[in-house]
Amino acid sequence: MTEQRSGEEGDRRPAPAETPAAAPAMRASDADRDRVAEILREALAEGRLDAEEHAERIDAVYRARTRAELEPLVRDLPVGQPFGPPPPAPAGATPSGATRNVVAVLGGAERRGRWRVSGRVNVVAFLGGVELDLTQAFFDQRVVTLNVTAVLGGVEIKVPGNVTVRGSGTGILGGFSMGGHESSDPNAPVLVIQGLALLGGVEVKRVSGEQVHDLRAPDRD
Repeated sequence: MTEQRSGEEGDRRPAPAETPAAAPAMRASDADRDRVAEILREALAEGRLDAEEHAERIDAVYRARTRAELEPLVRDLPVGQPFGPPPPAPAGATPSGATRNVVAVLGGAERRGRWRVSGRVNVVAFLGGVELDLTQAFFDQRVVTLNVTAVLGGVEIKVPGNVTVRGSGTGILGGFSMGGHESSDPNAPVLVIQGLALLGGVEVKRVSGEQVHDLRAPDRD
C-alpha cells in the first residue's frame, strides 16, 4: 500500500505570482506644458481650434500635473507627440517656448517701450503693481499667452489697437477686466490672457492709434 504524503509535502503547486504595482504617472514639467501650449497656439493660428476650444485646452494645460493629462489635449492635432525631441530652431530664432516673467512683490514693476515679447509671459503682482505696455513691443510669436496673477495688487496691460485679444480671467473679491477684441488684420498677433485676481485687479486697455510692430523686425530692445 502506498503511503499518502502529508498535505505540506504533496502539494507542490507554485504560489501565484504577485502582480507588479503600476508605475506612478510621470509628472509633467514646465517644459512639457510649454511645448503642449505651443502646439495649441499653432493650432489656433491655423484655424484647427476656435478661440473657445483653445482657451479651454490652455487652461487644462496649466492645471495638468502629469504627462498623461497633457497627451489628450493634442491627440487630435497633426503634432500629437509633444514629448519627443523638439525640432532644432533656425539660427538666430527666439525659442517659441521662451518665457518672460514680470514680477512685483511689495513694490512695482513695469515693461514698456520697445521690447520683445516671447510666446509666454507670466505676470505676478503680490502686494504691488505691474504695468505691462505692449503698444511698442515686438511680437516674436503669432500667438502670445499672458498668465496674470494679482493678489492684493494690480496689473494694467496696454495693447495695440490692432491686436486680437482673447481669453478670460477670474476675479475673487477683486476684478478681472479685459473684454475680447478681434482684429481686422488677419495677420495680427493673438494675445491670450488668462489668470486670477484675488483681492486685487487686472485691467486690459486697448490703445487706439497704436499698431503692432512687424514680427520680423530686428530686436531694438
